[in-house]
Amino acid sequence: MLTISEFGRRTGLSHKALRLYDVSGLLPPAQVDPSNGYRLYDEEQLERARRISVLRQLDMPLTTIAEVLAKSDEEALIRLDRWWAAEEATTAARRATLEYLRDRLSRSGSPGLSPRPVLIRDVPETKIASIRSDTDQQSLIGVIVTSTDDIRRYLESAGATLPGGSWVIYHGAVTPEAEATVEVCVPFDGLVDPSGSIAIRVEPAHREAYCTITMDECVYPRIMLAYDLVGDWVRSTGEATAGPPREVYLPDCHLLPRDQPAVDIAQPILERKP
Repeated sequence: MLTISEFGRRTGLSHKALRLYDVSGLLPPAQVDPSNGYRLYDEEQLERARRISVLRQLDMPLTTIAEVLAKSDEEALIRLDRWWAAEEATTAARRATLEYLRDRLSRSGSPGLSPRPVLIRDVPETKIASIRSDTDQQSLIGVIVTSTDDIRRYLESAGATLPGGSWVIYHGAVTPEAEATVEVCVPFDGLVDPSGSIAIRVEPAHREAYCTITMDECVYPRIMLAYDLVGDWVRSTGEATAGPPREVYLPDCHLLPRDQPAVDIAQPILERKP
C-alpha cells in the first residue's frame, strides 16, 4: 500500500487532485485508515492514475474521463478519438471566428458575407436517426461532431445504409450565454430500432428556402449573416415558415477546402396552394 504522498509522487498528482478524484469517484483510495483517515493506494492503481493525469493535461472533462476509463482499451481509444475530433473542430471554429473578427475590424463597413442567392427546394420524406441535446454556443461544435459520430456508428453496426450527409435542427436560439435544444439528424435506409439517446423517426416531406455557405463561413458569428439572409428573404417574399431552421451538411463536408460550398442554411416554408 502507498501513502497519498508516495502515490502522488509516483503519478505526478497533487493531494488536492487526488482528493478531487476520490470525491468524483474516478480514483477512490484502496483503503482509508479508520483511525486517522489517511488514504492508502494500491500499486495496481498507478496506471489508472497516470491515465487520468494525461487526460487532464488535455483538458478532458472529468465526466468524459470517467467514460473513457469505464471502457475496454479498444473502446476507450474510439471514445478518445471522437472527443479529440470534437476538440479539433471547436478549435477550427474558434480560429475562423477570430479571423472573421479581425476582418471586420480591419475593413469596417464592408459586408461580412458575399452576395448569394436564396433558393427553394422540395425535400422528400426521409427516415432519420437523431440525438437531441441542450447546448450553448461554446459546446455546440463538440455536440454536433460527437452526436453525428455516435449515430453513424450505431447505424453502421445495425446494418443500415447511409446515403451521406447530415443536418442539425435548431429548436431554440443557441447563444454564447444561453442553451437551447439542437437535434442532430443522420438519414439512413434500413430497419433500425431506437437505442438510448438515439431516436428513430421520419422527417416529413417539406419545402425549404436555403443558401449555401463555406466551412469558413459556418462559424459563429459569421454564420448568423447567412441565417439573416434566408430570414430576410422569407419575410420579403411573404412566405410562411413551417418549422425550425437547420444546417444541412454536404457529405464529407469536413474534407472539403474551407473556401468551398459545404453547408446549406435552410428554413422550411409552407407550400403555396395554387
